[in-house]
Amino acid sequence: MQLHTEKKRLNTGILVFGVFTAFLWLIKGIELLTGTSFSFLGIKPLEFSGLAGILFAPLLHADVAHLTANSAPLFLLGAALVYYYRSESFKLTALLWLITGLWVWLLARGNAVHIGASGLVYALAAFHFTSGVIRREPRLMAFSLLVIFLYGSMVWGFFPDFFPKRNISWESHLMGAIAGIVIAYFYRDKGPQARVYEWEEESGDDPDDSGLPWQATADPKTAVPEPKPDKTKDPEIRYDYKP
Repeated sequence: MQLHTEKKRLNTGILVFGVFTAFLWLIKGIELLTGTSFSFLGIKPLEFSGLAGILFAPLLHADVAHLTANSAPLFLLGAALVYYYRSESFKLTALLWLITGLWVWLLARGNAVHIGASGLVYALAAFHFTSGVIRREPRLMAFSLLVIFLYGSMVWGFFPDFFPKRNISWESHLMGAIAGIVIAYFYRDKGPQARVYEWEEESGDDPDDSGLPWQATADPKTAVPEPKPDKTKDPEIRYDYKP
């Protein structure tokens, strides 16, 4: 039964974020086919018109290479979120999405338009890793190690000087990572938890070295011997009385 439930959650996660990733490709396909760009819907820091980007920026990408780089980690980390956190996954995704976008709008460079799902990817990666460390739950810790192994190089996304020829929104990466850490802390009591084992103590007398219950023995010097039965008397006979 439990295996069936886990398989169902996994399939749900794959379906949800598979559809979401396909939707991102649909948007990029429309841009390429029509020769238009929806980048005007990105985040423009501290501009009223840029507030819409908090909602729409993760749906938009500069080119196919940009979208390709985000698709695989977004799908994997998102499906894992649904698998591990079940009904909380939608709320967690919304929080990571909106908080990352809001912080980018407040703190990023004002002369740039920020688009792409990389901020959400960093938020999901940081959330999974921090959750595994805080909870010390074996499955989450194993997945955290997988995240580090696959996407450990993401840390270089915080330093745009390593990519001088690319317009990288390191603010989105940094704000997403911080948002993931913060949300993981506040939701530390949700989702899978480390098992707590309780050892039951057996009631009764303490066992001795032989493993048998300990019994107090009387001092043979002070012990009063039990009287021996008098064999000279006739044994007592009892009758069943019937009138």
